[in-house]
Amino acid sequence: MTEPPTRRPTALREGSRRSQQDLLRAGYTLLEEGGVDALTVAAVAERAGMAVGSIYRRFGDKEGLLLAIQAAFTENLQAEIMERMAPERLGILRDPAVAIAEAVGALTDTFQAHEALLRVFLLLGTRHEAVRAKGSLVSTEGNRRFTEALRHTPIAHPDPEAALDFAYRLIYATIAHRVTQGEFLESDRPLPWNELRSHLQTAVVSYLLDTPGGG
Repeated sequence: MTEPPTRRPTALREGSRRSQQDLLRAGYTLLEEGGVDALTVAAVAERAGMAVGSIYRRFGDKEGLLLAIQAAFTENLQAEIMERMAPERLGILRDPAVAIAEAVGALTDTFQAHEALLRVFLLLGTRHEAVRAKGSLVSTEGNRRFTEALRHTPIAHPDPEAALDFAYRLIYATIAHRVTQGEFLESDRPLPWNELRSHLQTAVVSYLLDTPGGG
């Protein structure tokens, strides 16, 4: 009697999935350690303990590998932001200022946690159209999530949606600038991540909850 044919393909698929994850993790590490120049097919294969041919079969070439790494990374990044900034989590906070501060903190903390890899893709996006396009989609989705998370917060502006959009742009621009340019590009005054986070929270809370023009 032959063995049921479903077991072996399932095991093979699981092994293939693990192998792909190993390759992506190897790519993450190389990009974090040495940037785009460190990402070669040979280096990823060596780091993952796999044959070079397996990378070409899965991803086609270095370009395909890079885009696959970005796609996997941004998917995980989005999931982390969604968890930190879930509407049901922020919705139970009665104080609007606390809810806004939590949303700002969620974005800032996620960028800080993945600073090295984000720097690679943010800088690469300035000269690589496919990377820029993917990054733009992810950033725009982050904007939508931010707005959704604070949708029921009483925003003191005639157009709350526009105010939330600007608030997100302010947060994103500030932390993306920190990731790509570091702490001291525009000032020699120290501003570590925890202080940057706190100042951003104060600024965004004030902007969203205070009537424009002080009225």
